[in-house]
Amino acid sequence: MPRLVVLRALGLGDLLTAVPALRGLRRAFPGHRLLLAAPAWLAEAAAATGAVDRLVPATAPGRGVPGHIPWAGPCPDHAVDLHGSGEESLRALRALRPGRLYGYAHPQGPAWRAGEHERVRWCRLLSWYGVPADPADVRLPVPQLPSPAPGAVVLHPGADAPARRWPAERFAALGRELRAAGHRVVVTSGPGEGDLARRVAAPGGLERADAPPFGKLAALLAQARAVVVGDTGVAHLATALGTPSVVLFGPVSPRLWGPPRTPRHRVLWHPDRPGDLRPGDPHGQDPDRRLLRISVAEAVAAVAALPPGGRPGGRQPT
Repeated sequence: MPRLVVLRALGLGDLLTAVPALRGLRRAFPGHRLLLAAPAWLAEAAAATGAVDRLVPATAPGRGVPGHIPWAGPCPDHAVDLHGSGEESLRALRALRPGRLYGYAHPQGPAWRAGEHERVRWCRLLSWYGVPADPADVRLPVPQLPSPAPGAVVLHPGADAPARRWPAERFAALGRELRAAGHRVVVTSGPGEGDLARRVAAPGGLERADAPPFGKLAALLAQARAVVVGDTGVAHLATALGTPSVVLFGPVSPRLWGPPRTPRHRVLWHPDRPGDLRPGDPHGQDPDRRLLRISVAEAVAAVAALPPGGRPGGRQPT
């Protein structure tokens, strides 16, 4: 079987914003085996997209480019760089000696646009090479697993960098307000974020779901009343499952990474100037000042303004 390899060796949010591009490739090359070069822990999420046949483990520190992509057998017929805009990521794919190479840094590729939304960016790359892809094609199927807390409001206070973490005490206050309003509230965390989850949940006696595997996290979110989260992978998972969400932005504009503009998703962001796209450092070691401008009362009002979610266990509307 001919093979097509895609490099996207980043995080969960990065994978989910690339789903429209992956599905475009799947439709364009139905007879190919589509292999995704990405961190091994994303295997379950990659399978859930319905576009990836197998994950090839590949990773690098931070958001760097893997120096080597493990490969065996014949050279791939196609290699697609959905990782970055420079020669470094193309070099990792070029080492596999593919029949055809796609990427922004390729001499025959399109120009990189700094102010483009992440979903649109990769679909435009493929369109340049004659592969149509729809940036709105983000949905994942609702998991068959039952939710441990159907109808709950899920708070996810974690993020890869402190710059994108709304303070724990504000998440804790939000949880208490929502619980007082009659909501069941569950605090989730990622690996290594157990202490953060405790600081959010303990003051109000909130439930916790510490570092659930992808399937259980997806089941919890799919059947949630709403999700309140920063600019991180869980926000994109809520979008992919059609769950109402409130997303808190700070150093980077939602124009680049935000959810679709529908009533089901509310973005809270207070830039210094309306046209700012990257006013702060998304990898900074202190909460971004724009993120700190979001108040607890504002987040409570945003949750209250969300439309109802679907029935527990049922498919959510788009």
